[in-house]
Amino acid sequence: MKRLLIVILIASGIWAGYWAIGSQGVKSGFAQWFETRRAEGWAAEYSALSVKGFASRFDTTLTDVALADPRTGWAWEASFFQVLALSYKPHHVIAVWPNEQLLATPNQKFDILSSKMQASLVVDPALSLALDRVNLQADALRIAPRGGDATQMSSLQFALRRLSGDAHQYQVALSADEFTPPKALRSLIAESLDLPQTLSSLKADVTLAFDAPWDRFALEQERPQPTELTLNLIDASWGELQLAAAGQLKIDANGLANGTITIKARNWRDILKLAVTLGALPEGLAQQVENGLTMLAGASGNSKTLDLPLELREGRVFFGPFPIAHAPVFQLR
Repeated sequence: MKRLLIVILIASGIWAGYWAIGSQGVKSGFAQWFETRRAEGWAAEYSALSVKGFASRFDTTLTDVALADPRTGWAWEASFFQVLALSYKPHHVIAVWPNEQLLATPNQKFDILSSKMQASLVVDPALSLALDRVNLQADALRIAPRGGDATQMSSLQFALRRLSGDAHQYQVALSADEFTPPKALRSLIAESLDLPQTLSSLKADVTLAFDAPWDRFALEQERPQPTELTLNLIDASWGELQLAAAGQLKIDANGLANGTITIKARNWRDILKLAVTLGALPEGLAQQVENGLTMLAGASGNSKTLDLPLELREGRVFFGPFPIAHAPVFQLR
């Protein structure tokens, strides 16, 4: 019994020593990361840094966090940020955000409010910390541009997982419940269509390939750039309107996409009317477009449903031989 007690005491002492050394290493690692960012010209500040959770956890809390990368124009501020991990599994963490955050892009500032925002994140246990999978949940999420109306949803679920192979491929799934567009947009739409305040469904399932892995260097240095985008399914339902999209795009070094996306629209005439109301389609062209789409829908056997193949090439979106819009540029800053 005495020998067993001695073994227990020795093991406890070793574990306590491991936690003390490990917690100090975690704290020093965060402090050094911020110091390195400041040396690179970032604004990288916090008012306090603590590591707690003896003896089975490394729970890190940063208080009054502010990060800004002047080269890209992105910035983020929060009253705190937590990274929670088991001491024997430090590559699997839980990230916790506060109820209020500020996110600044090169073009706009956004206030982000939520009743809860947490993510489970698993990275490779190596120096690069390459991302393996993420699951994020945000409840009562409200995103409001400064001086503008908010977009709201009762909950947001986001999941990402790295696919096998060396192509730096990731599958992304997103789902939003009770998605409510900004009030100004709803008021504008109400001039032509009677739609509920919230979308009944908003889901996306896509596969993305990049030219480099998403790891710590993706934040510290250059963002990986997309090389391929596969829309397995994007689906949105708003009242009687329904839009779905699927297809595959190859993306070149300039962020220009080549490929075909097929849009499936139910009650497409109302969607066309909505496009005119929002200014996406000139009113003078609306009747011509409707006439052409009526013939296309009739060929499918259901005049209310339209399957529309759109080709992206040369920086444009084409319907058949006709360019109808500029294509988005797929580049990350």
